Amino acid sequence: MDKYAKLSDLDLIGLLKQQDEAAFTEIYNRYWKKLFTAAANKVPDFNEAEDIVQKIFITIWDRRSVIEIKSSLASYLAVSVKYHVFKSLDCSFRQKHFKDEKAANAVLEISDDSTRQWLEFQEIRKRLEQLVAELPEKCKLVYQLSRDKGYSQKQIAEELNISEKTVEAHLGKALKSLKTGLRSFFITL
Repeated sequence: MDKYAKLSDLDLIGLLKQQDEAAFTEIYNRYWKKLFTAAANKVPDFNEAEDIVQKIFITIWDRRSVIEIKSSLASYLAVSVKYHVFKSLDCSFRQKHFKDEKAANAVLEISDDSTRQWLEFQEIRKRLEQLVAELPEKCKLVYQLSRDKGYSQKQIAEELNISEKTVEAHLGKALKSLKTGLRSFFITL
């Protein structure tokens, strides 16, 4: 290996084109620290910097028989680092932007759903109030005491001086009428 350490970059590239693994190892040993440092200064995490350096050397090895380096090897590798750093940062930005956009869309969907549900609820509430207003007077009074004020059937009977059976009958009539009037709002399976 010592003989490879004394070779120029140009000689190493020539040997690399001839499938010489030792030449590749020498190029790697000569440049990996510089490439790693350059990448680590630009990307937010060391693992990403290591990945960039590995990708560069994998590409060199994979393309060893056809690689054409017009300038110096050091310049070629510096440009490769810049390219891979840019590609990595662009990919990270796109992923973050996609996640942010996805989250925003989810919030909008929830908001749309909540708004729709609120509007539906308001429509049902309005129809319920209308149906209660249309009930016969005694039915309406019994229903309002039961549902709005939370009175028990016994308390309603005492308040209105009627029997509990009459209270039960009025509530049954009111609920049946309301259920029929609200049927159009609910889908039955």
